[in-house]
Amino acid sequence: MTALQQAEAAAISSADKLGAMLSLVAVQTFVDPAAAAATLARSDTLIANSKLDNRTAARFVRERTIQKLNTGDIAGARASSLQAVKLLGGMETAKIDPMDAAARSDAAIAFLLGGNADEARRYMAYTGAGRMKKGSFDPAAEMRSPDCGGDAGLKPNDVAVVEFNIADDGTIERARPIYAAGGGQVALEFARAVKGWSWPAADVQAIPAFYRYNVRVEMRCSTAFERPSIGDGLGGALEQWLADKGVAVPPAPTGPAAAALGAQRAELALAMTQSPNGLKTLAALYRVTGNPTVAQEERAALHARGLAIATANDAPPSARLAFDLPARINAVTDIWKPGVYHRTVSPLLSDPVYANDPQARAAIRLMMVDGNVSRSRKSDKNGVSLAILRQVAEDKGLQANDPLRVGALIRIAAIEESNGQIEAARATFASSGLTANQCAIMDAPPKMIAMPGSEAFPMEAQRWGFEGWTQLQFDVAADGHVINQRALLSYPPFIFSEAGTKFLTKVKFAKTYRPDGGLGCGATVNRIRFTLPG
Repeated sequence: MTALQQAEAAAISSADKLGAMLSLVAVQTFVDPAAAAATLARSDTLIANSKLDNRTAARFVRERTIQKLNTGDIAGARASSLQAVKLLGGMETAKIDPMDAAARSDAAIAFLLGGNADEARRYMAYTGAGRMKKGSFDPAAEMRSPDCGGDAGLKPNDVAVVEFNIADDGTIERARPIYAAGGGQVALEFARAVKGWSWPAADVQAIPAFYRYNVRVEMRCSTAFERPSIGDGLGGALEQWLADKGVAVPPAPTGPAAAALGAQRAELALAMTQSPNGLKTLAALYRVTGNPTVAQEERAALHARGLAIATANDAPPSARLAFDLPARINAVTDIWKPGVYHRTVSPLLSDPVYANDPQARAAIRLMMVDGNVSRSRKSDKNGVSLAILRQVAEDKGLQANDPLRVGALIRIAAIEESNGQIEAARATFASSGLTANQCAIMDAPPKMIAMPGSEAFPMEAQRWGFEGWTQLQFDVAADGHVINQRALLSYPPFIFSEAGTKFLTKVKFAKTYRPDGGLGCGATVNRIRFTLPG
C-alpha cells in the first residue's frame, strides 16, 4: 500500500495519478476504509477535470460501490452500482465481458443486501454466472473454507463474496474480496483461503475463459476445526499483567469500531500527557491498535511504541509478544506473498526472551503455521507445518490442557484428516481432550437413506436458468435427522445457499448409536449440484 501511495504522489500526469488511485482504493477498502473514501474524493477532483471514457469511469464507480458495500452504505452502493452498469452500456448490451459481469454482480449484491431478492436474481442472471451453454463450472479439487476463529476472528455468521481468476494450470492467479459482513480482516482472510484452491488443469481447459475470470463465490467459515485466536491469548496475558499492576485496559467497544475510535484516541492522548511511558499509556495503546479501522502504517508504529513501553516496564514475554508480533507483521506491506509471513515471524524464536518461555515460543510457532498464504486446512505435503506443530504439542513446558497445545493438536488432526490419515487424526484429536463427534475423525460417515427429488431445485433459479452448486456443513443427530445445517461455499453467490440448506431438512441418515443419545456425526460436509434438465 505504501508503494501505491508513493506512486500517486510521484505521478505527473492525471492518467498516471488516477491509475495509482484506482489500485490504492482497492486495497484501502479492506485495510483502511476511511482512507479509501479520501482517495475516492481525490479521484473525483481529477476526474472532473479529465475526459475519461465510459469504461475507465465505470472502474472508479465500481470501486466506490465496493467501498460503500463494505461500510454499510447499501443505498449508496445500489446507486453507484447502477451507474456503473449504465456507463458500460446498460442491461440491454447483447455481448458482455468480465467487467460487465462484475458490475452487474455488484448491483445484485447491493439489491440483495437492500432486501430486493428479485432484482438481485435478475442482475445476477445477466452476469452469465451459472448459465454455461456447454459443460459446467465444477467445484475445485482442493476447495476448503477457512476455519472459524483464528486471529481474523471469523464467526459462523460471517459471509463474504470473493472474486478470483483461475490460471491455465488450475491455480488461482488473483483473488480479492468484494464484500464481507464482518470487516476488512474477515474479507482478507476469506480471500487468502481462495488463494489455496486449485482445479485439475485438464478440467480448466474445458471451462470457457469468460467463466474462469472474475469468478465469484459466496463463502462462510467452517466450524469443523474452529481455532482459538492466538492474538486473543496474547492480549489476555497482557491484560492480566496490567490488572496485576492495578491498570485496567479500556473496555472494548460494543458498537461500530469506527465510531469508537475518537474516544479511544482521546484516552490515549490523555494517558500520554500524564505519563508517556507508563502502563496507562500501554493499556490505551493496546485498545487503539485493536481497532480494525486504524491504518496499517499507523498500527505498526503504535505497536512498536507499545513494545518499547512493555519492554521498559519488564512485561512478561507473552505480554510483550502481544505488541511485537503485530508490529513486525504490520510493518511489511507484502506480508501476503508466499514465504514472507514465515520469514517475518520466525526470527522471534531466536530472541531468548521468547525462546525460553513456553507460551511465547508456542504462540510464535502456531502463528508461523497459520500465516501460510491460504491459512486453510491444506495437506502440508512437505510436512513443514506438521513438524512445527509437533514442537508445540510435545513441548514439556506446556501443561496437557494448555490452549496453545490443544490448538496445535487440533491443527495436526486437521492436516492428518486432509491427508487421508484418519486413524492418526482420530488419535490426535482424542489426545486434545475435546469431545466433538466429527465424522472424519470419530467414525465413518452415516449412510443417507432418504433425500428429496427435483422439487428441491428453487423455482427462482429455474426461472432465470441458473445452475450451480453449494457446499454444506451440518450435524447428524443420533436418530438420523440433519441439524445445524449451513452453506459454506456457493456458486453463483446467494442463488443456491438457501435451497441447499432447505434440501437438508428433508434428508434422513441411518441412525447412529451414541450412549448419551447426542450427535451421531458433527461437521459433516457434502456438496449439492443444481442442474437444469435437458
